[in-house]
Amino acid sequence: MHPIRMRIIQTLITKKGLSTQQISEYLPDVPQATLYRHLNKLVHTDIIKPIQENKIRGAVEKIYALSDDGVNLTEEDVDKISREEHFQYFFSFLTNLMGDFDDYLKRDYIDINKDGVTYRQANIYLSDQELQNLMEAISKLILNQIDNKPTKGRKLINISNIIIPK
Repeated sequence: MHPIRMRIIQTLITKKGLSTQQISEYLPDVPQATLYRHLNKLVHTDIIKPIQENKIRGAVEKIYALSDDGVNLTEEDVDKISREEHFQYFFSFLTNLMGDFDDYLKRDYIDINKDGVTYRQANIYLSDQELQNLMEAISKLILNQIDNKPTKGRKLINISNIIIPK
């Protein structure tokens, strides 16, 4: 999956029903023509769908949302995916993550500490319930910030979680 399409999907996961203009506010670094091209691909593959059309000064503004069967995999769906497919999805995730980090490193000026860049690995012993509690706490912290709009003082931050039992 293309990184821009992943970002569009991530935006629509938490914001139910956005216009192209509203999506572009969450993706200010994506040129409008590029955004339209990726939106069209996502609509064509039934991952997102227009849920409303508004007439504005003679033009039609479409409101987009995730399709009911788009990216929301059930536990049963995940169980049916083969090990090879899981590996391919994980590899795609890592490739996108490495591309994001490479883009960061290509900037004219970086300050790892000031920019808040971190990559760490921690091995901890948890019961199933403790793991569930940890995942819920992390989700709650992220959800408290997820509706933040881009402003002068804010920058887009990619937070990626990987949990692998040893």
